[in-house]
Amino acid sequence: MPRRSPIPRTPRAHWLLLGLVLLALCSLLSLDALLRADVPSTPSGTRQFVPQSAFSGGSVIDPREPTVQHPPPRSLALTFADGPDPQWTPAVLDALARHGVRATFFVTGAQAAKHPELIRRIVEAGHEIGNRTLTRADLRQAGDLRVRLELQATDLALAGAAGITTNLVQPPETTTGSLDYAAWKAVLRIGNHGRQVVLADLDSQDWRQPGVDAVLANSTPRDGRGAVLLMHDTAGPGTVEALDRLLPDLQRGGWRVGSVGSTFQLPATMNEARIIDRVGGTLFVAAVQLSAWLSDALRVLLWVATALATLRLVFVLLVAPLHVRRTRRWQAPWQISQRVGVIVPAYNEEAGIASTVRSILTSEHPVEVIVVDDGSTDRTAEIVERLQQRFAHVRLIRQPNAGKAAALNTGMAAANSELLVMVDGDTVLEPDAVGHLVAHFTDPLIGAVSGNVKVGNRRSLLARWQHIEYVIGFNLDRRIYDLLHCTPTVPGALGAFRRSAIERIGGVSDDTLAEDTDLTMALERDGWRVVYEEQAISWTEAPTTYGQLWKQRYRWCYGTLQAAWKHRHSVVERGAAGRLGRLGLPYLLVFQVLLQVIAPVVDVTAFFALFTEDAATVAATWLGFLVLQAVPGVIAFRLDGERLRPLLTLPLQQIVYRQLMYMIVVQSVITALAGARLPWQKLERHGRIGPVPAARR
Repeated sequence: MPRRSPIPRTPRAHWLLLGLVLLALCSLLSLDALLRADVPSTPSGTRQFVPQSAFSGGSVIDPREPTVQHPPPRSLALTFADGPDPQWTPAVLDALARHGVRATFFVTGAQAAKHPELIRRIVEAGHEIGNRTLTRADLRQAGDLRVRLELQATDLALAGAAGITTNLVQPPETTTGSLDYAAWKAVLRIGNHGRQVVLADLDSQDWRQPGVDAVLANSTPRDGRGAVLLMHDTAGPGTVEALDRLLPDLQRGGWRVGSVGSTFQLPATMNEARIIDRVGGTLFVAAVQLSAWLSDALRVLLWVATALATLRLVFVLLVAPLHVRRTRRWQAPWQISQRVGVIVPAYNEEAGIASTVRSILTSEHPVEVIVVDDGSTDRTAEIVERLQQRFAHVRLIRQPNAGKAAALNTGMAAANSELLVMVDGDTVLEPDAVGHLVAHFTDPLIGAVSGNVKVGNRRSLLARWQHIEYVIGFNLDRRIYDLLHCTPTVPGALGAFRRSAIERIGGVSDDTLAEDTDLTMALERDGWRVVYEEQAISWTEAPTTYGQLWKQRYRWCYGTLQAAWKHRHSVVERGAAGRLGRLGLPYLLVFQVLLQVIAPVVDVTAFFALFTEDAATVAATWLGFLVLQAVPGVIAFRLDGERLRPLLTLPLQQIVYRQLMYMIVVQSVITALAGARLPWQKLERHGRIGPVPAARR
């Protein structure tokens, strides 16, 4: 039995924590979407069955009796609706204070919860507070449950903001002039909850911002009849200017201007909230403010994600053509003829090891294949032994299970050459791949060369998505890294190295789960250059199930974070190390970690924004983000000589596959913060890459 190291347990509590966090986020976003929803109004209908007195002028209706009360002659009840607004409500309050007038502010619960300090300022200034419903909903088509929720939620907001509740309700979209049977039924429902309804007969129309003169004309009562005036403390400077002209004119004309309570001589319009309502209201206000902050933050992240995608597109458009021109001009000054050692670390690779070894033996460049069996429990060693008997340049080394890094070090120690190629046991090489890789070592400054790894099994939708990711996310980025001289990873599936360079840094380290990234960064910090060779092509078997994909990418992401942290000091170093630290690491962390995390924010924000007034803007941004993802995809596929047809699945990949990558990155970050160390994740292989050329003896 192979020796197995103890496997530390990954903390499972983070899954529960992550689930609770996601549930809380969705709940808060749903609350914010509800509060921001643009509720359409219902056209007025028949006035049949509506009491004549209810729509004959400004009135306070007590639906419990029912009774309708009109203001006395030359009396104006001044009301403001739909606030409070952080910019204009203070200006309105200042205008009212200048003229010594009290008014009634019919606030929405959403705005009251977002700006509780303004509610307190209104009450402290001696004004009245009325209920304009939670979401400014048109109650004409609402049932009794919706009416109750709208009113009680607003009461909660008022209780949490200022410790009060109110008896006055001004239904949105309803004035005495628009009162119909549906609105009258809504009035009766409001009365069922112990409220009095205030209907305006003068509508300033200031929310349309028609100009101060028009607002003034709409707000001026005629014929000396008492009236209820509807204005908006959210409409802007026109309302404030109109007040400064309207109030002195009315006062000089002998009009009494005041709040609804003082105008109609109502005994009580506001009540002190109960303790339980204050506690519940405080929690409600906190939830609304948190949901608004979260929504605003996600919208900022949406723009950040879009900006990052745009920045990446700019990188691609600028760098890719330069890289193509440079690689097409490059030629090795002489041909390297020495035999190259190809090291294949293998653990339970019986499904594909024969194809891997045979493909290496077809190389046009002379090779020696060294397979290091790392304590396999299947037929891997037996298969390689048979190949060893048939082919002279195949060697098998067995060792107890010690991990991939140890297997690579074992193979390197056994190799007879200075130039080494490392290949995974599930990878098939093109015949000219090794030759293209080692040609770069004619430059004595180059310590490693990255190959071009492609997905070989592309039949399933999941495999096609991975194919897209390899071409766009890996190979395209390697072109950018190559031009900037800051490649962070030579993939374990195919990479070439100077043996002396690896020995100088102490061999392949097992400090991280991404030994290939760790090795590449260590070489660059030692002063070696790392380049990318697009013509050195290998084919690898991508995971065929979501579980296997999760294991692989979880290890990759976690290992990359480990390697980035291990080599963080390269940020302040010089030469190749400095380019890695100041160019490679930021690019890697921004576009492969940060963008992975916030990219789903685009989807989440777009989904919840569909139910708000910003739906069109956010939807356009989301579509623009998809375009910004698709353009580099087309460029990458063209550069790699791939057919564009798989890109038809890109929109679905952005919706489904991206969420999986997001969860993997989040789990990796949480695991890293928890201080856990993951075991090596062995994937199940099926050997389904494709036909392999006949090997040379």
